[in-house]
Order: sequence, then structure tokens, then C-alpha cells
Amino acid sequence: MWPRVDGMRSLELGAPGELREELNALVLSGAKTTTTGLLEDYAQETEGLEFVGERLAVLDDDGRSVATVEITAVEVTDFAEVTWEHADGEGEGFTTLADWRAAHHRYWDDLGAAVRDDTRVVCLTFRLV
Repeated sequence: MWPRVDGMRSLELGAPGELREELNALVLSGAKTTTTGLLEDYAQETEGLEFVGERLAVLDDDGRSVATVEITAVEVTDFAEVTWEHADGEGEGFTTLADWRAAHHRYWDDLGAAVRDDTRVVCLTFRLV
């Protein structure tokens, strides 16, 4: 189960350390309005999907809330079907879908999660509250 903070489920972006700091800064600046997770992680953590209108606490490495976001869209799709609109909304400077896919393959590979084109992912869209 994912941590709860102030009665909200949490959102821990990226891996702890420099990546999480960078992603949290992008959320706080308004540049990051989407994120992508593996559907399998929800089952492993016994978590249901987020829902439109749900508010999440964005956490730092110490488990402190640095922001609150509200979910505006949730889509479950195959990794290969993620749209450019979603990828660009991650705010990380990707220039093409191929660039986004390569970066996410590396990230998940580093975590030991082999991702294929048919791997189911959860695409979240949110706004900073």
C-alpha cells in the first residue's frame, strides 16, 4: 500500500534522489502535468487506480508533502500506445515519442521491470492545486 499523507494517497515521482527532486520541481513549476506508471505496480501494492477529482500528496524523499495535485484524467493503455500529448505533458524535455519511450525503458529496466510494447501502463493527467 502506498503512503497516505493528510488523508490523501501519495504520489512519489521517479526514483529517490536527484530524479525525484527534478520531477517535483517540474510539478511545482507547472511544467509537469502527466506521469506514467506500470499497471502491475497497482496490483503489487494492492492499490486501486486514481480517479478524476482525487487529490494526491506529492512526496519528497523524506515522505513530506511538497505539493497537492488533482487528477484530471486516467487512462490505462499499452506502452506502445502512449500518445505524444501525454509524453510531452511529463515536462521532461522529450522531443519525440521515441525519446520518451527510450527514457522510460531505461528507467524501468534499472528498476528490474522489463517493459514491452504490450505492457499495460497507467497515464495520469493532473493539475497543481
